[in-house]
Amino acid sequence: MKKEILNELNPYEEFVIIKKGTERPFTGKYNDFYEQGLYVCKRCGLPLYESDSKFKSECGWPSFDEEIPGAVKRQLDADGKRIEITCAYCGAHLGHLFEGEGYTPKNVRHCVNSVSMEFVPEGEKVQRNRAFFAAGCFWGSEYMFKKYKGVLDTRVGYMGGKVKNPSYDRVCTGLTGHYETVEVIYDSTVVSYEELVRFFFEIHDFSQFDGQGPDIGEQYKSVIFYTNEEQRRVAGSVKEFLIQKGRIVATQIKRASDFWLAEEYHQNYYEKTGKAPYCHFRRKVF
Repeated sequence: MKKEILNELNPYEEFVIIKKGTERPFTGKYNDFYEQGLYVCKRCGLPLYESDSKFKSECGWPSFDEEIPGAVKRQLDADGKRIEITCAYCGAHLGHLFEGEGYTPKNVRHCVNSVSMEFVPEGEKVQRNRAFFAAGCFWGSEYMFKKYKGVLDTRVGYMGGKVKNPSYDRVCTGLTGHYETVEVIYDSTVVSYEELVRFFFEIHDFSQFDGQGPDIGEQYKSVIFYTNEEQRRVAGSVKEFLIQKGRIVATQIKRASDFWLAEEYHQNYYEKTGKAPYCHFRRKVF
């Protein structure tokens, strides 16, 4: 997490977002608010919830039955009983998660403090967004994306599997279903998602089905993880363009899921070691 990305908070916002306080029920500006758009994190500006997932619960706080994939982290609250929800990127306290209440078919309620969010009306561009790409060893793919225009930050981790909080050793067995993935935080006023997808295809061998270069295994396969329908459409369109050009495309397009951060020594690996990628370099494709 880059501190320079974070927005300044007033004392009340700090009380809720940093010190994990709670705003008084029925006082938040989004409690009884149902316009179409996106709710983003007050602290880092990244999307958290789509308006279609918001519902009326009469609990006194905004309620959602689904987060944007990869946007929200769950952890045991300090009280040892409830499940706290935080922004998966910056750790901002959002509220708590409750299950089994029967409000919607998804049977989940994200109870969120209004002060932890900002609303972006439908049709307006979200300034900061995220994308998830698996392109072989995440050391190399992170190295490449970090240098691209408009990219604000990157983190490496694991996505796509069913094992919670997997370790590198477990992922390397190829049995957890995870892929080595890089999270790209970008300024959408500088670079578009389509540009990032095209860059992704240019920095690895997307025709290889069993891994990437000498790195063979399920965890090294080529995957684009989308967080919304627009990303799915763009990724599919670029992939189809390459196929129409006669290229073999092994890349899978999957819905994003929980993103588990890799161990600290994997983050910015090539910057730490002074080495350079051995199977990632940019080649002209488009």
